[in-house]
Amino acid sequence: MMNNANEISHQTKLFGFVGEHAASSRFSAVINRMFKANESDTMMIPMNIRSDDFFFTLSNMKKSHVNGAIISNEYVRKSVEIIDEASGLVKRSGMCDIVFREGEILRGDIFCTRVLLEKLKDLSVSKIALIGTNPHAKAFSLMACGFQLSYFNESLEELMGFCDEMQLKSPDVNRIADSMNIDFSGFDALLDFSNLDNFNMAEKLALYNLDMKNDKEYSALKLRAGQLGAEYIGYDDMLEELTTQAFKIIDKK
Repeated sequence: MMNNANEISHQTKLFGFVGEHAASSRFSAVINRMFKANESDTMMIPMNIRSDDFFFTLSNMKKSHVNGAIISNEYVRKSVEIIDEASGLVKRSGMCDIVFREGEILRGDIFCTRVLLEKLKDLSVSKIALIGTNPHAKAFSLMACGFQLSYFNESLEELMGFCDEMQLKSPDVNRIADSMNIDFSGFDALLDFSNLDNFNMAEKLALYNLDMKNDKEYSALKLRAGQLGAEYIGYDDMLEELTTQAFKIIDKK
């Protein structure tokens, strides 16, 4: 077995961790330790893939010996264009962060949003400011039962379209802009799923401030949290929870 002798056999299940900087992430190393500790003949391989090579690489997985892959944050939208079958959540949100190969078919789903929801529950979060309308925001809104959400976006027209698409009833919608002074301290958590260049409009941040950016991606929220001395949690800060959930899903396959 690979995890006892550090060798790959014909029976070893292979999964990729696909990202622009996959090799510098601890994701593969952490989950491989879990496979070894649980005597699972499974291995995750970091795959450094440039943006212009992503489509080719993931498409070729259909005819490879790789059983599936975890998709790093920067490629969760692109992966939807490649998979053959998608879960309902993938179809409605427009993102996919985990794929499984079955024959020459790639099936896609979402796991990181579920991890984020559990993280917020563990932090006893109730009141959340959600910023942005991207696929992460859609996936979270579709699953955020039990939370009190307030929605923020630069464009109110875009935000109203988002709320209509998500079929939200009487949502609390708010505009956010550089020229404003906004106090988020009344929220337990702030989730940034936007493309904001800065958070200078935030006079105060929430108790917990989260996005799904990895350490190689620019995070305006992380920068502002550092300036204000507020707590910031990003993708790599949730690595233990993310790898634990990924291990459970993969180990069942």
